[in-house]
Amino acid sequence: MHPFLTATRLIASCLALCLAACGGGNPPPAPSASMPAAQQEAVSRIGDVTIRATALQTSALAPEVASRYGIARDDRTIMLLVGVRQGPDAEAVALPATVTVTATPLGGTTQTLVLRELRSDGLLDYVGTVETSLPDTLRFDIRIVREGGASSTMQFSREFYPR
Repeated sequence: MHPFLTATRLIASCLALCLAACGGGNPPPAPSASMPAAQQEAVSRIGDVTIRATALQTSALAPEVASRYGIARDDRTIMLLVGVRQGPDAEAVALPATVTVTATPLGGTTQTLVLRELRSDGLLDYVGTVETSLPDTLRFDIRIVREGGASSTMQFSREFYPR
């Protein structure tokens, strides 16, 4: 299985476990909680290069995952994880890139995310966070420039709710 998919599924599993453990009233369900990991991520393919981006509330991360990423767990903090890979999924290798991201809430001000490299198990991903009020919908605009100058963009939106 592709390592980025493994990390995404781990995050999605943590999210599902956290939501299942919540008791009390019935807050609005987070749409991503019931979606398979493949539907939680945005994917862009250009030739044999695949770009995957996943956005989720950091409070949904298991404590050990949040610690590994060096991120505080909070409902209003959204984590964006971006991976750039080349080759077939089972054999894909991480590609170094310059990744720039903005997040725009509905009716709000655009924020630029500061991404940092995250190296794990021989792979390279880019991770950053953004604060938002809840509930909210964030639109992510991502620009990727790979070594050698090839560039691509992707855009996607995600809804976030109080937990």
